[in-house]
Amino acid sequence: MTTPTEIATRRAKVRQLAQGGASSREIAAQIGVSKDTVLRDLAKPEALAHTRAALRARKLAQAEQAVSQASAAVQAVIDARPSHMITDDATARRWCGALRAAADALAEQADAFAEYYPCATA
Repeated sequence: MTTPTEIATRRAKVRQLAQGGASSREIAAQIGVSKDTVLRDLAKPEALAHTRAALRARKLAQAEQAVSQASAAVQAVIDARPSHMITDDATARRWCGALRAAADALAEQADAFAEYYPCATA
C-alpha cells in the first residue's frame, strides 16, 4: 500500500515533469504509474470533488428517472388490463411470464432498498 508520504512525493514529481513539458503518457512511463494516475495527480482536489459530486448527481438523476419510468410502465399495464384481454394461449403465457419476471426483478430492488434504507420503508 502506498503511504501518504509516497503519494505526496509522487504528485510533486508528476507536477515537476508536467511543468517541464512532459506528456501524461511520458510521465506515467517514467515513474511507473498509469496515465490515469498522472491525470488524477495533476487535477486539483476541488476539481476531483466536483467531478465526484457531478457523478453522484448524474447517478441520482438516472435512478430517479428509472423509478419514474418503472412506475409509469406499471400504470400503463394496469390501464391496459392485459389480464382481461381475449388472446391466444401463447401470448397469454408470454405476457404472464414477462409480468412475473418484471415483478420479481422489481421486488428484488425494493428489498435491497429496504435493507439499505429501513427507515424509508417503515
